[in-house]
Amino acid sequence: MIKQKPFFFDMTKEDVTALIDNIGYEPYRASQLWEGIYKIGFSQPDEIVNLPKELREKLNEKLEFNVLFPEKSVFSEDLNTEKILFRLRDDLAVETVIMNYQNRNTVCISTQVGCAMDCKFCATGKMGFKRNLSIGEINAQVLYVSRKLSLEGKKLSNIVVMGMGEPFNNYQNTLDAIYILNNKSGAKIGTRRFTISTVGIVPKIKCFTRENHQINLAISLHAAENSLRSRLLPINDTFSIEDVLEASDEYIETTHRRVSLEWAMIHGVNDDLRQAKLLIERIKGKNYHVNLIPLNSSGFFNGKGSSRENVLAFKMKMEMEGISCSVRLRRGIDIQAGCGQLMDRNSNY
Repeated sequence: MIKQKPFFFDMTKEDVTALIDNIGYEPYRASQLWEGIYKIGFSQPDEIVNLPKELREKLNEKLEFNVLFPEKSVFSEDLNTEKILFRLRDDLAVETVIMNYQNRNTVCISTQVGCAMDCKFCATGKMGFKRNLSIGEINAQVLYVSRKLSLEGKKLSNIVVMGMGEPFNNYQNTLDAIYILNNKSGAKIGTRRFTISTVGIVPKIKCFTRENHQINLAISLHAAENSLRSRLLPINDTFSIEDVLEASDEYIETTHRRVSLEWAMIHGVNDDLRQAKLLIERIKGKNYHVNLIPLNSSGFFNGKGSSRENVLAFKMKMEMEGISCSVRLRRGIDIQAGCGQLMDRNSNY
């Protein structure tokens, strides 16, 4: 069996410097490689012409610079959303979504192949959990999209870690990928431009709080009473609403940063004013923002999205009680690129 070469994007700058030194070149060559890839946007050493030809050849011998293979790309009818299926070295696959808005360009990235959370309205959970993505497989999605947008004369504005998988079940790889992308000598993407969404893995929320990140935090709540939330999100049997909100309250108090609560609006399930009132009782007076998301059909769940009237009534109820609330602008629903719709449809699960 042929041993796979290490993936460049899994490495820190210190790792790259050590490798360059081991090959026999000066440390500044590592900076040229790092900045060429992360700052300028080259995809491989051969494009970095200020590196000696011999060094470029040795780097290609020792490292792999491409483990994301774009297999399929589809655009929404309005052309504002593109979904890319990336095949990985082990023939598994993940989906990444690019969303174009009037003043920004956002990428939604994945952190796992499949997901173990089994949220009842989410297509990704139907795949089951296959494996975690590596640091490099996570940040390579961002760099691929950044290069693509640059060729179109656009700039990547925001990164939402809301694609396939539960980011806090791949906690360290997810955070390390962001650290690398944030590196001031490289891509230098500000941490406040990242948002991580979790279903509420309480120990990791507490860890995230202790580490005092500037990364935005979003919690998938979807219900204000445990019996309903457990029906929708089985993880609630392990981490109840009380547990999740207690950890989130601690995060707010420690970091003085706002937490977004994501709420998939499901007709006749969690979209009535009773649920709104229960939610208000739990979060009123605290630094939360409620993000309402009319349910996107996944083909695996019988529920349907709430009516416009119910969404607006829920929103109005929040705002009347002084709670910040918005309705997410839907993108890519026709190509199954919305929240809860991502999966590898070319495989059988």
